[in-house]
Amino acid sequence: MDNSLPPADELVLVDRELAQLDARRSQLLARRAWLLQVLYAPAASAAPRPRPPVADATPRSAQNVLLTLGGTLLTIAAVAFTLVSWGSMGIGGRAAVLSVVTSAALAAPVALLRRSLVSTAESVAALGLVLMVLDAYALHRVALPETDGLGYSAVAAAVLAGAWTAYGSALPRLRVPLPVAVVAGQLPLPLGALAAGGGPTAFAWAALVTAAADGAVVLWARPRSVRITAVTGAVALGGWALLTGGWLSLTSPWSGAALLLAGAAVTLYVSWRAPALAVGAAAVAGLAALTAAGGLVRTAVPADWAVPGYVLCALALASLWRMGTVPATGTGAAGTGPADAGVTEAGTGGAGPADAGAAGTGAAGAGAGGAEAGTGPTGAAPAGAGASGTGAAEAGAAGTGSAGTGVPGAGPAGVGAVGGGAVGGAGRGGGGRGGRGGRGASSAGGGFRLPRGVRLGLAGAGAGVATLGVVWALPPVVAGLLGPMARTTAVWSGEHTGRVLTSYPATAALVLAVAVAALAAVPRLWGRCGALALAWALLTALPVSLGLPYAATLALQLVTSAAALWIAVRPGPLTPGLRAPVRQGAEPETGAGPATPWTSWAPRRTGAGTPAVEPATVLGWCAYAGGLASAVSAVALALDVRGATFTVLGVVLVLLTGVAALGTDARRVVAAVGAVLTGTGLVCAVAAAGGFADHWTALALLLVPAVTAAVGARTRPRAVALAVEITGAAVALPAFGLAVSRPAFLALVLALGGVIAAATAVRPERRRFASWTAAALFLLATWVRLADWEVTTPEAYTLPVTVPALVLGFLRRRRDTEASSWTAYGPGLAATLLPSLLAAWTDPEWLRPLALGVAALAVTLIGARFRLQALLVLGGVVLALDGLHELAPYVVQVVGALPRWLPPALAGLLLLALGATYEQRLRDARRLRDRVARMR
Repeated sequence: MDNSLPPADELVLVDRELAQLDARRSQLLARRAWLLQVLYAPAASAAPRPRPPVADATPRSAQNVLLTLGGTLLTIAAVAFTLVSWGSMGIGGRAAVLSVVTSAALAAPVALLRRSLVSTAESVAALGLVLMVLDAYALHRVALPETDGLGYSAVAAAVLAGAWTAYGSALPRLRVPLPVAVVAGQLPLPLGALAAGGGPTAFAWAALVTAAADGAVVLWARPRSVRITAVTGAVALGGWALLTGGWLSLTSPWSGAALLLAGAAVTLYVSWRAPALAVGAAAVAGLAALTAAGGLVRTAVPADWAVPGYVLCALALASLWRMGTVPATGTGAAGTGPADAGVTEAGTGGAGPADAGAAGTGAAGAGAGGAEAGTGPTGAAPAGAGASGTGAAEAGAAGTGSAGTGVPGAGPAGVGAVGGGAVGGAGRGGGGRGGRGGRGASSAGGGFRLPRGVRLGLAGAGAGVATLGVVWALPPVVAGLLGPMARTTAVWSGEHTGRVLTSYPATAALVLAVAVAALAAVPRLWGRCGALALAWALLTALPVSLGLPYAATLALQLVTSAAALWIAVRPGPLTPGLRAPVRQGAEPETGAGPATPWTSWAPRRTGAGTPAVEPATVLGWCAYAGGLASAVSAVALALDVRGATFTVLGVVLVLLTGVAALGTDARRVVAAVGAVLTGTGLVCAVAAAGGFADHWTALALLLVPAVTAAVGARTRPRAVALAVEITGAAVALPAFGLAVSRPAFLALVLALGGVIAAATAVRPERRRFASWTAAALFLLATWVRLADWEVTTPEAYTLPVTVPALVLGFLRRRRDTEASSWTAYGPGLAATLLPSLLAAWTDPEWLRPLALGVAALAVTLIGARFRLQALLVLGGVVLALDGLHELAPYVVQVVGALPRWLPPALAGLLLLALGATYEQRLRDARRLRDRVARMR
């Protein structure tokens, strides 16, 4: 068989065609099954019986309401008794009441739980807890009235918390005591600090220690309600402590730093142990550490260097995202179990990546979780194989295998290979919360890797603080960019606008430089774009931060614009190391062969994804925006001095022309438009330097559309050429406006504009629009010239329109015999006949009406001869109205001379004649209408 394809390629083609046939067969079989189901539908089932009405309240909800109301009433009664009736009893009676009622309330739930009356037991237990608070209050009022209130409250809260914890642990079926014990546990240390006379620092330390205890409860307590209550207390007290530490970092940096670092350590430990809270807790820890470090830096450096100190600390913290592996001693060896399998980050089911690191000559690792024969215990995973190589590899596998036992907690494990290479894994457990003990463990002896959530939170905190530092450094950028546009002096006066932000710290430029270096080290597209944008901002802010003179500022802006526009055209040097773009929604191509799974042979849907954007394109646009902004700012700054204006406009014109010639996509179009506008500014500058009057400047501006029309004819692609020509044509509008004060020059400018448009109309792709534009400009030039000569005859204005219009209509009718006469001749005839008719009705002379009547008669006869509806109707109407105008005076005289009864009599006779011949007249009118309608 003769075939140009190699056997392997032909085999791939055949297999894919077979897969498509199988897919089509499956679709047809599904359609056939549906059609059979429609044709042989089962009989309709009986209508369902109406459901009984649902009760307004279930027995359980009614019981809860009754118990809640009962407990609330008993609590109110106990409070009222304690506050009101307490004084009427003696010491013995009081003790008896307290002991009996409280003991009964706390003992009753035991019997109720034995009878499975859980809700009743909850209500009685809640009453007992309230009674214990009232007992503590009563004890203070009677037995210990001289005791300090805050100190007694702290001790009482500690005792109650311990008692309630023991009570809730003894009766685990009760859900109220343990959360209430956690709430009571929030009070002892803060109240004790206040009772001891401690200030804000002591109170913050007490709150922090309490928050740390809450964190321990969150990590080790089992009931969900207890953990939620502890989280709430930890957030409230820990937040207060950290806010106090932030305030102290400004007033007392060392004490504030100690408090913040302790809080950061506690929060970091919680983030390490609780993956669900890892990102948020690590971010808080990072912010606390940065605040502490920044406060210490502020004491050692001048005030202007405080923000750079914060930014440097923040960038050091953000670097943990890429430097999250801490080296450790030992050689790599495969391990099993939670500690050897790596760090379990989320502890949830599913697949997760395993990171394989390399040491020495490098090693490649492979991770496998719950392999097909995996039967290990919770958290164990079989070892994968490693091979020698260079660099590092990352491999991830599913949490459970197809033939495994599906034991919860099985996860990926990385295996080191040759040369003492170490492998650190960070995967996700196969199910449940299994593997909690494995969080924070190291790899198989190779190194210690922070969990992903912790690294993300710390890096996010550092990036956020660094971003705030960059925002602080942006005012000089805004001043350097927009300052020249806030003009307070005349153009070419030689005086410069006063500088702004002269007292702003010069270290803002240092912050921008550090941020540029940090982002440039990130091998991601967003990092390169950020570095590029901040580098442009740094160059823009330097004149303000360093107080550069006028010439240096102008030169730096031109250099910035030139560099940015060059990068916009050639962004290649900034793209090395960036990942190739991947089409979103597209599936990766897989190899074909006998061992390829059958699902990979299925035909793929093409065009499902959106086109990916190349990194060079994004970087080019970022640089392009900065280059244009710097160019505009440089032009505005150059208006102070005449020589600088010409220099800057010339340089910008060259730069934009180069981008339009060498650039790609829409950047060429925008650069071409900018080049035309810059050239226009250069022409205006020359005219202003030469002292041209406005009408001479208008003539000079016509050079722009003339040049753009010539350049557009030789420019490719068409989009650039069209943008150049449209911009040049738009420049003609202000030229017309400048010449309005001199009608003669206005007519000349309009005529020259018509000449340029007519020359453009020679090109086939511009013929339609340019020809109409040329005709309109010539007509306007003629009218302006006639108005300047004080010509008032309307035909002088209308005939220049009518004659070309009729010629064009005649040519169109020759090319298209089906064209309507209204389209071909109507506008041209109406342009002259109607204005002339209005002038004839107000003209006392006889020559104009006579000429108009002759012309209208000729038009009517031509329309009747060639069966042209527009000519016949327009000519007939104008002829009739013109004749009426001429006969009207005589008719008025005749009517005045006749007797007054004669006109009504004649009207009556006319009506009788019409009535007698009504049918015939109606047929004649219909025949006339049909004949006119058949005309073109």
